Amino acid sequence: MSTVSPTTPSPVPTPARWNPAPLTDTAVMVGRSLRHAVREPEVLVLGIALPVGIMLLMTIVLGEAMDTGGGEYIDYVVPGVLLLVGGYGASQTAVSVTRDMSEGIVARFRTMPIQPSAVLTGHVVASVLRNLVSLALSVATALAMGFRPTAGAGGWLAVVGLIALYILAISWLATAAGLMVKTVEAASSITFALLFLPYLSSAFVPVETLPGWLHGFAEHTPFTPIIETIRALLFDQPTTGSLVPAVVWLVGLLAVGVIGSAVLWRRSVR
Repeated sequence: MSTVSPTTPSPVPTPARWNPAPLTDTAVMVGRSLRHAVREPEVLVLGIALPVGIMLLMTIVLGEAMDTGGGEYIDYVVPGVLLLVGGYGASQTAVSVTRDMSEGIVARFRTMPIQPSAVLTGHVVASVLRNLVSLALSVATALAMGFRPTAGAGGWLAVVGLIALYILAISWLATAAGLMVKTVEAASSITFALLFLPYLSSAFVPVETLPGWLHGFAEHTPFTPIIETIRALLFDQPTTGSLVPAVVWLVGLLAVGVIGSAVLWRRSVR
């Protein structure tokens, strides 16, 4: 007589649960970076006094001497100043990353149960938040000085989105630069190009007024299409010819920054 062995019931699959740990770790690192920014006088000066100072310099000191081919100079220069201020602020991310790497705090983070990506993401997100506040101060100063854009709510949202994407891309590039060098001084120096290149574009004067040998470079630098797009959006003008190159440049720079940071981070682990 044969016996039938009882069948073992199949285990009921447990539904996958969303793990909030990466977001929590990133939020902690963002808070840490923001607290450091508040406690460091030079960062506060850079984030508060610099936007106001540059806007006043460009509009009051240089405004009367500039010829943009018609219209008020403040209406022309504000988009370039916004990118310049964003670049200054984002470049500080390189200094913060290098300081963390050189002072040993990252080695401690790696021994803790946190997401490794949260360390760099925290720096970048904090950079975006800090710089959006600085840019708001710049816009408020420009409005007080007579800046009168005609954009509606949709145009302003597009401008904020484009500038946020720019700050995000520059912050990731600065993060990669901070991982590449060994000292804070080198991190400050390596980001100089990010601060100098906007001057070689249509940020402060039309490209046609630059020396002839600079025309080709100024027309094809990533800053010119970005600035021209912001300028058009602020004054309800068509963005034909500048929007697509601006977005392509920003996405490309963002990809380079993210991939470069990931590669350099893995190398630092080894």
